[in-house]
Amino acid sequence: MDADALSDARRSEWERLDALSRARHLDGAGVDELILRYRAASADLAELKTSVGDTPQGAYLSTILAAARLRLTGAGDNLMAQTTRFFALQLPAALFRVRRTTGIIAAAFILIWVLSAAWIAADPGRIAALGPPDVLQQYAEEDFVDYYEPAASFAGMVWTNNAWLAMQCVLFGVTGIWPVWLLMQNALGLGVATSVMSAYGHLDTMILHILPHGLLEMTSIFVAGAAGLHLFWAWVAPGHRTRGQALASEGRALATIAIGLVFALALSGLVEGFVTGSALPWPVKIGIGAAALAVFLFYMLVTGRRAVRRGETGDLVEYEAGTPTLTAG
Repeated sequence: MDADALSDARRSEWERLDALSRARHLDGAGVDELILRYRAASADLAELKTSVGDTPQGAYLSTILAAARLRLTGAGDNLMAQTTRFFALQLPAALFRVRRTTGIIAAAFILIWVLSAAWIAADPGRIAALGPPDVLQQYAEEDFVDYYEPAASFAGMVWTNNAWLAMQCVLFGVTGIWPVWLLMQNALGLGVATSVMSAYGHLDTMILHILPHGLLEMTSIFVAGAAGLHLFWAWVAPGHRTRGQALASEGRALATIAIGLVFALALSGLVEGFVTGSALPWPVKIGIGAAALAVFLFYMLVTGRRAVRRGETGDLVEYEAGTPTLTAG
């Protein structure tokens, strides 16, 4: 094949394709013509590559085809636009959608915590079954407080541990069992610790050491548990979608929550690492924790409501997620 001869014969068609791909507005006929000329030019490029390899004519045609392909498929947003969309729309919308389930989980968690602590503390024999008295006393008087010594490494450890718990709740939520088991385990653990601290007269110390960071930390874990259970429910009751479609859509939206909670738990980790065990007055410590929770709730409930009203669900936009299968009716 003579590349120059093919170029001379097809140049007007290639130039027309180039013009269509650069046009600001195309009607239906224009789009149809763009598709037809794109296919024809692709065949020309394939013929050039097969017959004569790399040529200036092939490079020129490749440039035209790239512009036409971009016009047909669209371009993704740049990283800054995607980041802005994630934090301004997708994440708050996803958080807002699980708000009621989060509230139910929080109430159930606190109830299990209080009831288990009261049940153990009501009987000295149950307290004694937890361990030797000297070990329990040391835990209540020294070990519990010493755990919160301010340190950057401690903040990092807390953040990593809590982020992993949140990720487990979301990613394994499809089982319907894992988030419930994980939350109950933590509630019962707190109940045991509360009963020991109460038995040795240090319940006030425990409350003061938990509140500064625990307000945001536990709320984040409740949100993670809610996201996991929503994923499970999408599998159980997919509605008009197939189970695969429901899991894919909800999985993308709720994985958004897992990513967002990494940042929320980083903040609670900083509070736990540098505020809880610091020499600041307790009203200031608790005020910092309450302010962190207030910011999170405002973002979840107010910003999230606005995002949902704009039609956001927390899922990826169509260009990022892929075009869904179209069905008639």
